[in-house]
This record gives sequence, structure tokens and C-alpha cells, in this order.
Amino acid sequence: MRLFSCEVCGQLLYFENTQCMRCGATLGYLPNKNRLSALDPAAGEAGVVSASGEIGSDRAVQEQTSGAEEAGQPEVGARAAPQIWRPRADPERSYRFCTNAQHEACNWMLPDDTAEQFCLACRHNRTIPDLSDTRNLERWRKIEVAKRRAFYAFIRLGLPLPNRVEDAENGLAFDFLADAPDATQKVMTGHDNGLITLALVEADDAERTRRREAMGEPYRTLLGHFRHESGHYFWDRLVRDGGRLEQCRAVFGDDSQDYGDALQRHYKEGPPADWQEGFVSTYATAHPWEDFAETWAHYLHIIDTLEMARAFGIGIDPAVDRRDELTTEVDFDAYRSTSIEELMEAWVPLTVAVNSLNRCMGTPDLYPFVLSPAVVRKLGFIQALVHGRLD
Repeated sequence: MRLFSCEVCGQLLYFENTQCMRCGATLGYLPNKNRLSALDPAAGEAGVVSASGEIGSDRAVQEQTSGAEEAGQPEVGARAAPQIWRPRADPERSYRFCTNAQHEACNWMLPDDTAEQFCLACRHNRTIPDLSDTRNLERWRKIEVAKRRAFYAFIRLGLPLPNRVEDAENGLAFDFLADAPDATQKVMTGHDNGLITLALVEADDAERTRRREAMGEPYRTLLGHFRHESGHYFWDRLVRDGGRLEQCRAVFGDDSQDYGDALQRHYKEGPPADWQEGFVSTYATAHPWEDFAETWAHYLHIIDTLEMARAFGIGIDPAVDRRDELTTEVDFDAYRSTSIEELMEAWVPLTVAVNSLNRCMGTPDLYPFVLSPAVVRKLGFIQALVHGRLD
């Protein structure tokens, strides 16, 4: 992730901002430009921004209906002409906000000359919860924040992102589902042939913490869910369909072993005693598919965090590090890096430093994981896979 600046006044901006806190400019993210841009109303338009920073307009916006049982892209009711904007980052072109902006759930934009009503990220939503329930709305907004951060990485890496309209069989889609009040079977987060289901209750911090502790996990976040489950999707696209099965099996093991049996064995017996020598997490030991998905998620954690460290100009140079083992400067683009050694030489010192800072505040480590040589090799495979550099 990177930092942005307001083209009007130069104020520092962050990815989720919708209004500049210095000059009041309305802001929108242009995924095709990777820019969070200040916006000017197009000729004849008069944009407005509420005191809370809500994206708005002096013209009516379309209404979106939703429900936990709906299938297909959420329906849109009677639609009035949306507000049209000219971004400072692309002033020759007209844009409008994603339809989900009306729910304060998206700040992404799309060109006005497209028939699409949803942005590059939101058009992958197949089912969203009933938004008339304020708790559902609040949780869904949190999920959308995490989803957009995940898509930022997918787009930066140039990964294939067909939706179910473009590819009915293999397109990427999301169901964000709330548990029915009287349901005995709870919604389970997971992936099934391109459809990623995320339990809405995962957006409740207390419930997510309870589940993390029950599962013995050191880390459980909404963004982590998106990154992990997307690993299953991109295994299908890049490994299975990309003709890389044998190369992947040489690193992660034989994925043809029965997945259901492997999970049952994992939950019954737990991980092997020496699991840290070859895996990034205990769950990664369950099956090669989970090993790939966990490693994929960690690769995304690493490159996105390193990009933000670079944006802040962070360097690590401990005065007592006489052998320079923890000395580094994050002065490269982690998303474009094709050297796993380059990533590790920056990542290890950075996480040691930030973990130490967190402990000074009495909070958990930012990155409570050990990257053994075998895990680094797996991360290197992921890096080579996404950059098309496998031999």
C-alpha cells in the first residue's frame, strides 16, 4: 500500500479517505491509475460532501437492494443520473463513483462512458447482506474496506480478475453472508471454484477474536481472510490452469491427496512437532492447498507492508547492531521485486523492529511468524509464479 497526496493542497492522504481534511476536496480512487485523486465536478455539476465526509451529490443516486438469499449481482432500482466528476489525476476523462458509494462502502470510481455501475472490485460481489439491518451494514462496510485493500494488490500484480459475467465458470465472486437467526448451521468462510464466501460475523471484532483463540491462531483479520481465500482461487488459475502443477508439487507437496481426509486428520492430530521447519503456520500443514494459500497470503502481507514502509521512508539501523544483521532500508518497490532475498533482507529487520515497538506498548507482535529457509523457498515460488518467472 502507498500514500497519496491531495492535488489541491498537498495534504497527505490515505487509501480509504473520501475527503481532504485540509481543503475539503472530494476524493476518489482511480484503480486504473492507482491514484487517490481530488475531484472537480464536471461542467454543469455541483458536487457536495457532508460534514462526515460522505460522498454525495446534488442529484439523486441509484438505490441498491440486497438480501442474504439473493443470488447474482445485487439488484439496482430506479436510477437517476449520478454525479459526474473530473479527477485532477485524469482531468481529460469523466468518472463517477461506484454504486456502493451511496452506502459509504466504496470510494472507487469508474469511467462515466462505461455501462458498468460497480467498480472493478465491487462488480465481483455476488451476494451482500440485508442492508436494512444497521449491524449488517456496519459489518459489510468493514468487509468492503478489506476487500478493496486485497484488490489493490491483485491489480498491482496484474493478476487475472474476471467476474462471473465475464467468465461464468471461472470468474471470481464473493458472497458476504449473515447467519440466519434460527440457523443451526453457521456460515463458513471458504472458497469453492471461484466463489469466496465470507461469514459476515467475521467483521465483529469480539467474535473474530473468539474464533482466533478457539482455533489457536496468532493472527486472524478480514484482510487475512481475503488474502488466504484468494490463494485458493489463484492456485486454480495460475497453477492448475497455468500448467504449473508439477513445479508446485515439488515445492508444496502432492495436492492430489484427499482434501477432506487431510483436514480431518489435521483437526484430530494437529500439526507435526517440527512444523515450523517447513510451514508458515500450523494450518498450512493440513494439505498442500492450504500450504499454498497460507504462503500466498503471507507473500501479500509482506509486499504490501514493505510498500507502505517505503512510502514512509522507513529504514532500520540499530546502534547496537555491529554486524548489520538488522540494518536495512526499504528503498525498492516490493510489488515489482523478483528477488525473494531482497524481500527477506528488508522484511526480517522491519518486523523485528515493529514487533519490538509493539511489545513496548503491551500489544501483540505485528508479525508473529518464523520464516524458515523452507518457507522462504515457498515464498520465492509464489513470487516467481505471479511475475511469470518460473523456469
